[in-house]
This record gives sequence, structure tokens and C-alpha cells, in this order.
Amino acid sequence: MCYSNFNDIIHSIINMDADVITIENSRSDEKLLSVFCEGVKYGAGIGPGVYDIHSLRIPSTEEIADRINKMLAVLESDILWVNPDCGLKTRKYTEVNPALSNMVAAAKLLRTQLASAK
Repeated sequence: MCYSNFNDIIHSIINMDADVITIENSRSDEKLLSVFCEGVKYGAGIGPGVYDIHSLRIPSTEEIADRINKMLAVLESDILWVNPDCGLKTRKYTEVNPALSNMVAAAKLLRTQLASAK
């Protein structure tokens, strides 16, 4: 879901019984995740965007890892899907490839950290 009033419709989303939803998250600076800080439980998969694809700036691995850690503060690791905000088709391959490479590196780094913490 891009640029929706996600927090206002979360209970309808839960009732949809979707396996996974993806939401715009990075442009809103994680504000859409505040509903989970308020105690709303979502049991299916959720993919809050970890970087803004509308920006020409390529986020670093560390920046993306930091965003994922913020998400893990309010979401269980077993429901979190790591993905960019929607709209990749608006970018050129030369812009997308390094950003996605950094996103994958951040996900691998955090998976390793989570596994060693168990």
C-alpha cells in the first residue's frame, strides 16, 4: 500500500486475511509502524519499505540495517519481510541494483545477528 492511511485501516487489513502485505514506510519515516507500538497485533507477513525508491540517493547497508532494526522493535522477526517502498519501475537499473544489493546485505547482516542472539 502506497501512501495510505494505514493506521486508520489496520483492523480492516487484518480482516482481509492476506498472507503478506507491503506498505510504504521509508518516506513516512516509520510513522506507519506506530500502530504496532500501540498494541495492535498483526500475525501475517508485513513488508514495510526499507528505502525510498523515489529518491536518487542510494541508501547504505548500515542505513537500511538501522531501518530494519527500528522495524524489529515493533514487529516480530518471523513476520517481517524486507523490501523497498513500491515503485521500482520508476528507477533505472543502474539506480536500483546498488540499492537492492545494499538491502540484501543489510538483511543478511541482521539475519546473522539474530541467529547468533538465539
